[in-house]
Amino acid sequence: MKQAATGKQTTIGIVGLGKMGRPVGRHLLAAGYAVVGCDPVEAARSEAAKVGITVLDGPAAVGRVADLVLILVGFDNEVEAVLFSDDGILAGAKGEVDIAIGSTISPSYAWELEQRLVGSGVGLIDLPSARGEAALETGDVLLFGGGDTALFEKWRPAFEAFASDIFHLGGFGAGQVAKMANNMILWACMSANDEALRLVEKMGVDPQKVREALCLSSAQNWSLTTRAEEKPMPWSEKDMRIALDEADHARISLPLAGTVSEVIKGYKIRNGIPMPSIRKVRA
Repeated sequence: MKQAATGKQTTIGIVGLGKMGRPVGRHLLAAGYAVVGCDPVEAARSEAAKVGITVLDGPAAVGRVADLVLILVGFDNEVEAVLFSDDGILAGAKGEVDIAIGSTISPSYAWELEQRLVGSGVGLIDLPSARGEAALETGDVLLFGGGDTALFEKWRPAFEAFASDIFHLGGFGAGQVAKMANNMILWACMSANDEALRLVEKMGVDPQKVREALCLSSAQNWSLTTRAEEKPMPWSEKDMRIALDEADHARISLPLAGTVSEVIKGYKIRNGIPMPSIRKVRA
């Protein structure tokens, strides 16, 4: 059993009990933490309860009892809601609470959050992950971390329960910057894989055999070896929009990123993969 300084079992809250939150909670339970959580989707709540997570009514209830709250929702506006709404984490916490944002959000929004919460008693960590759902299930994700060093190290043992590689990269928001870079490279590789293998097939050579060879060659990359293009890819538009928006703010030209965004769109259209609407930071 993991104990806080008070001698009580350390409680970690998870807001978002879906494909990320459920396995993270399972690993934390196995490591000896008490785990509570919430999710608006009944199926997610049910599956979380099956692995032993105590399901509460909403973010405020989670904030009321947790020593650390992990936010694992999809978009900036969802982070905003679970933090600041009338039923948000901060409404329930009513004082000091540590919050780790595992969602992939824009770095600019992360820094805005930091400024809004100065002097509030809230400890902020950003903690986006990489390597996908399979790594979440096995506890082998990579974490891109940002935030105060002492705060980050305080919670590192909890992060080690569900991650095999943990990088503290700087102040709050640094993790989101690194995840943005990761996603830019990921989607660029996937775009190159798609174009190269389509050309191979058009020229009469078996693309699957070529793929096997490429996976052992200097062209090897994660999306090629994991066949990432066979998954729904729901976040590609969001990921590239973050990169292009941040490039505009930074006044830097990223022509390849713009092209990659269109290549991924074309791949989805050709293969009948849905393209979700990009949600705004806040309504």
